[in-house]
Amino acid sequence: MSQRIAILGGCGGIGRDLVAALRADGTTPIVLDLSASIEAHPMDVETHTVDATDADAMLRVADEAGEIGGFVNLCGFMSDAEPLATHTPETWASLIDGNLTSAFYAARAFSSHIIDGGAMVLTGSGLGHFARPGYGAYAVAKAGIAAITRQLALELAPNCRVNCVAPSAVDTAFLRGGTGRSDEQQAERLDREAYAKTIPLGRIAKPRDITGPIQFLLSPASDYITGQVLHVNGGTYMG
Repeated sequence: MSQRIAILGGCGGIGRDLVAALRADGTTPIVLDLSASIEAHPMDVETHTVDATDADAMLRVADEAGEIGGFVNLCGFMSDAEPLATHTPETWASLIDGNLTSAFYAARAFSSHIIDGGAMVLTGSGLGHFARPGYGAYAVAKAGIAAITRQLALELAPNCRVNCVAPSAVDTAFLRGGTGRSDEQQAERLDREAYAKTIPLGRIAKPRDITGPIQFLLSPASDYITGQVLHVNGGTYMG
């Protein structure tokens, strides 16, 4: 793969682990994130401030980043648990815009900057495939990410492969409000001990459990894989 990989949401827990792993492999990561996220977790790499829900800003930052070998979209957040039918229009719009529309804006902006033979990796969720109560618009948005993955894989082939990782809960600030959207000290959204008991492998995911598969999907080792959703969840959902 090219030595330059752009990472949207690179200051989050998974993003920081991916940045470190790529650098260890001799790859140059380019981090794109909210200004609050960059301030909370500054890194010694090329960094660009962007709001992924701003279509024009995404085009601008893609031009600034220039030619890349791959693009990873880790952008996303969830709201407090509540039934879908009780969502306000504002909650629905916020979650769809922040998780799904932003993925469209990012793919639209960065796809033309990926070199031939490069790769794009989106981030979905097991909740987009395995319905659980209380996740509402977030789950709908993540189901949409799987559809976007397949659509882009067809339309960008053979020059660019497009795949998706779909994690279960990961031990990051995402469970405490999210990087750049909270002080990362809020109460967690789930009971870890109870959650771990539902997982065949017996524990919650760590960032490295997710970044390893992302690196695989960026690498030549996955040259014949496109349009796929890779579930990384300790066996919780087997699709």
